Amino acid sequence: MADVLNILVIDTHDSKLLGIADASTYTSGPASPSISITVPGFDPIVLPFVPNDFNIFNSSTLGLSAVGVSDPLPDGIYYLTYSVAPALTTFVNKTIMRVDRIQEKFDNAFMKLDMMECDLMIKQQSKVELNSIYYFIQGSIAAANNCAVATSNKLYMQANLMLDNFIRNNCGCSGTNYLNNFRQYGTM
Repeated sequence: MADVLNILVIDTHDSKLLGIADASTYTSGPASPSISITVPGFDPIVLPFVPNDFNIFNSSTLGLSAVGVSDPLPDGIYYLTYSVAPALTTFVNKTIMRVDRIQEKFDNAFMKLDMMECDLMIKQQSKVELNSIYYFIQGSIAAANNCAVATSNKLYMQANLMLDNFIRNNCGCSGTNYLNNFRQYGTM
């Protein structure tokens, strides 16, 4: 029986951390376990990997920032290769779309919507817009999971553009919406 390698990318709910769990089965202790991580816009980095454990990486361990500094990791397509000796024959590849930063932006927009004083129709339209943005984000993740990198990036950029426009327009709530739509008709 041979080693069967598998890794799981676990959501840390933290834009500064990448969590990868080992879900492999080994016939004996793995020799020279390592993981190659390609962060969008950077060269691959090979790091030690602790088998049968949950491994956490940050910007410092990934070589993106100075030692001891933990900056948010970029969103985008990450390529992961976990291997054990002999590396040429025993490895597993994963392609993931990381969306933690856009998810934080989406969450902030969503919370603003619930706290704003919008009239019912504008609030409903804003929820429709946020749902559309959410589907683009989820579509980006699904495309990356199926190795459709170009589609994943396209959906991500569209979601980000829509989200920026939504935030810039402040969900259409200017404080004068009620006055413009109802006061002029004598319903006040």
